[in-house]
Order: sequence, then C-alpha cells, then structure tokens
Amino acid sequence: MTSLDVPAAGSTAAVGRFAPALRQLYLVRSGFAVVWAALLFADKSDLGAFGITLLVLYPLFDVAAAIADARSSGATGPLRGLQTNIAISTVAALGLAVAGASGVPAVLRVWGAWAVVSGALQLFVGLSRRKRRMGGQWPMILSGGISVLAGTQFCLSASASDPKLTNVGGYAVLGGIFFLVSALRLGRAHQAD
Repeated sequence: MTSLDVPAAGSTAAVGRFAPALRQLYLVRSGFAVVWAALLFADKSDLGAFGITLLVLYPLFDVAAAIADARSSGATGPLRGLQTNIAISTVAALGLAVAGASGVPAVLRVWGAWAVVSGALQLFVGLSRRKRRMGGQWPMILSGGISVLAGTQFCLSASASDPKLTNVGGYAVLGGIFFLVSALRLGRAHQAD
C-alpha cells in the first residue's frame, strides 16, 4: 500500500500541475493491486515459481510507480522520499525472492517488515501533504497507519501453526481501495482549485 510521491511545498500552481499525474498514478496502482490480489488468491498461497514471482512483482511495481512519479513531477517532487521508497521496495523484492524459498513464514516476516517501514513513511508523507493543504490525503494517512498495523500482524502470524498468504492479498485489495479513494478525492480537490 505504499505511496511516497510527494509534491514539494511550493506554489499552488506546482501542486495543481502535479495533481493529475498523481491521480492517474493512484488509479493505475489501484487497478494493479486488485488484479495482483486476484492472481494471488487464484494461486491458493502456493510458493511455486508463479507465487514467488507474484510476491516479488508487487514491490517491484511500487518501485516502478515511484520512478514514474519522479519523472512526472520533475523538480516539484522531493526526490529523497521517492528514493527512500525505491530503496525500501527494492530491498523488499530481493528479500521476498530469498524468503520464497524458505516458506510462508519467512515471506510473511519480510512482507510485514516492508509494510511497517513503508507504512510509517507513507503516514509521515500523508501528514506532510495534509499540512500543505493538498486534497485527497486522509485515505493515504489511514492507509499508512493500517499498513503499520497489518505489517505487525503479518510478522506475528508468521509464527502461527499454519500461516497463510491470503491476508497479503487482502492487504493489497485494501491498498487498492485506498488508492482509488485518494484518486477520486484528489480529482475533486484539483477541480475545486
């Protein structure tokens, strides 16, 4: 559920130019999350080649989204937050590739750690955007907080007698819903300007 594509504090015009690209990015991320979760559910938590590929693909898509955001926002977006997101998600993808060979508990621990770190960063970014009066941020603030809680739960559930990956799919669907709500709110806030 990560999103660290932050416009810099600056003129309303700069934020206004950035809002349509951010809205489109949120819509794409929403659709991806739902399709990805459907594929994970269809795979029935199997950690075969397809399942591991799916798990690695999710944080790699997050990396691609951050790169797309950096390109679309140009000088108006703070690269530090985007670079941090790219680094965290790249490490998560590598960690998931390795953890996939060790089983579901290892995958849940890596996914949980990624969710906690990226969720905390997302929460910070959402609060920062809110201060700049950029619309559509409450869903992202909630999403960041939920990500921290869900990541903690993933780590704890790794110790269960029969851990399942289906909660990871539910997490992705919830993230997709938050991205959709944020895109819709951002669109309305941009039209009001």
